[in-house]
Amino acid sequence: MQGQASGRDAVAVTEEAPTRPGGLPRAALVYGSVVVAAGALALGWLLVREPLTTAPSLPLCFLLVCTLLGELRPLPAPFGRDRLEISPCTTSAFAIILAAGSTWGAATLATAALLRAGARRRPWRTAAFSAARYVLAATAAGAVFTAIADHASTSEVPTFTRPAEVAGALSAGVAFLAVNLLLTAPMAAILRRCSLRHAFAEDVPVQVAAQSALLALGPVAVVLGQQALALLPLLLVPLAVAYKTAAVTLEKEHQAMHDSLTGLPNRSMFNQRVADAARGGGRAALLLIDLDRFKDVNDTLGHHIGDLVLRQLGPRLAAIVGAPHTVARLGGDEFGVVLLGADEATAVAVAEEIVEALRQPIDLGIVNLDLGASIGIALCPDQAPEADLLVQRADIAMYAAKERGRDWMTYAAELDHTSPLQLTLVSELRQALEEGQLLLHYQPKVSVATGAVAGVEALVRWEHPKRGLVPPDDFIPVAEQTGLVRPLTEFVLDRALEQCQRWNRLGYPLAVAVNVSARVLHDMDLPSLVARLLRAHRVDQGQLVLEITESSIMVDPVKARATLVELRELGVEVALDDYGTGHSSLAHLKQLPISEIKIDKSFITHMVEDSSDAVIAGSTIDLGRRLGLRVVAEGVETTDSWVQLKELGCDMAQGYLFSRALAPEALTAWMRLHHRDGVAVRVPESWREAMGSTDDLEAEVDSYAEALRRSTS
Repeated sequence: MQGQASGRDAVAVTEEAPTRPGGLPRAALVYGSVVVAAGALALGWLLVREPLTTAPSLPLCFLLVCTLLGELRPLPAPFGRDRLEISPCTTSAFAIILAAGSTWGAATLATAALLRAGARRRPWRTAAFSAARYVLAATAAGAVFTAIADHASTSEVPTFTRPAEVAGALSAGVAFLAVNLLLTAPMAAILRRCSLRHAFAEDVPVQVAAQSALLALGPVAVVLGQQALALLPLLLVPLAVAYKTAAVTLEKEHQAMHDSLTGLPNRSMFNQRVADAARGGGRAALLLIDLDRFKDVNDTLGHHIGDLVLRQLGPRLAAIVGAPHTVARLGGDEFGVVLLGADEATAVAVAEEIVEALRQPIDLGIVNLDLGASIGIALCPDQAPEADLLVQRADIAMYAAKERGRDWMTYAAELDHTSPLQLTLVSELRQALEEGQLLLHYQPKVSVATGAVAGVEALVRWEHPKRGLVPPDDFIPVAEQTGLVRPLTEFVLDRALEQCQRWNRLGYPLAVAVNVSARVLHDMDLPSLVARLLRAHRVDQGQLVLEITESSIMVDPVKARATLVELRELGVEVALDDYGTGHSSLAHLKQLPISEIKIDKSFITHMVEDSSDAVIAGSTIDLGRRLGLRVVAEGVETTDSWVQLKELGCDMAQGYLFSRALAPEALTAWMRLHHRDGVAVRVPESWREAMGSTDDLEAEVDSYAEALRRSTS
């Protein structure tokens, strides 16, 4: 019997009619009616041609019971796009067709379909469509077998000792399977809002694999029923094993594809649904949802209360979205929605309904909470024909809504500041992360007072196989406007801490600074990610410095502060980067749990010639000292700047005066030269420019040290 989809997908019109948009599509009603009419005519013709006038034999009774029970208890199987239910009665139903003819087979399958629909309280259209397609499949299979096996009467039970009977059984099985697929695929295409070709591509491999094995047992059941009836029940043993195996497999599959807290699909399943929607060829809308004020709940009431909130939100969102659409928890306080067949008006209506649902009080027993959300909407194929681009543009719209204080925004070209080159880099950057094309260079930060190396800043580089060295300014914005910024940040943190641990073993206990974008800063999972990587690499928390910008904080100051507090509680240092160029105020410096401020290079580069820059730099240094913060000057390129910063009391400096960003091996060599004979010295520019990575580190150090000795002798 043809497998039927359950859950959020529907192979048949009857399984789960979409609740949005617009209920059951008109095309589904029309197509279903045609199939039902054809099935009724076929069953009437069979009953006239071969009426059921004789009582069934004992083997036939056994097969009839197996068919009815098997349809009521289908076998779950995690195949294909969604979880399917494969009916084990395929074996017994096919055996009935071969042994007793199409009339018995069609009548039994139709009855089983009606019983199943009634037991599951499916709409009458479900029962009618399922029964009709089974009747048509049984009719075709019986006709093919009779013609090829050369049976004059259905009362003649095959023994499968003649080649014609074997060929007839094989052909009948193909006909049974083909008719089922031909009838269900168009309905699947209508309900999924995808092309017929796409529906076939998804369903044919699944159904052929699942049904072929069950159909092959049909002739075996016929032979056993005639020659060894007592052995016929043994066919139930492999089915029992299959049920047990399927249950275990489904449990693992469910855990891998669903969020354990809310029970909603997780990011993996969400990505599959987005890809399916983009490939399907139909219309679809993608909504990305970021909850507002959720960090306050965790920080004020505790994470266990936050978990209770998320558990209540899951059913609310699922009730709004409905089948066959998808709502998933992507992590932290982020959710995603895929609406099949939706236009902009429908997507906006759903977004407004979600916002209104989130504003309804959440009763936690001890307190009632209400939350807000920022929602980004992108439409397929109008705004993005591909899955990655669709997610990227929904993400852009979501952050635009958050920045502008809107509940929702639909993607528009004016919101997107990426160039055509950057768009082509999206898929290439994903590949670069997977293939190890990215690497880290490190720029030293030195003590202004002593010149000793106090730390380094990790800077990511992309060695593109065709484009060569891709500047960070070209691919970092691409990552920030897509979901790639999260795996990119995890990559940089992982490699930076790994290198930090290597330097610890070499006797260089350096603090390593890593830049964090606005989107990662507002990710609730950032503190747990940092804690996990620190443990994995056995690096002291105080050796990691996370650099954030003023503008990234202002996207959502409340959530940003909550994340920073959690990071500081871990013992991680936080630096405010590019100070003076953003929107910060003295109040933010007082409230934010930071330990370092970095004066933007625009105030340092010309501070010797421009008195205004010198005043700003001096005021910032004095302010940082009074607040107990370290002050780092960026962009130090001349000795005069260094001397002036020393006079102003600046703590640390970085810039080309000391070194550009170097590969880890080259920076290790630089540090050994810089601390020659225990004294911090400056390495000449000509040698610093020549420095590069090398496998023979000691030889490099000796070479540079000898050159340095000659130049100073």
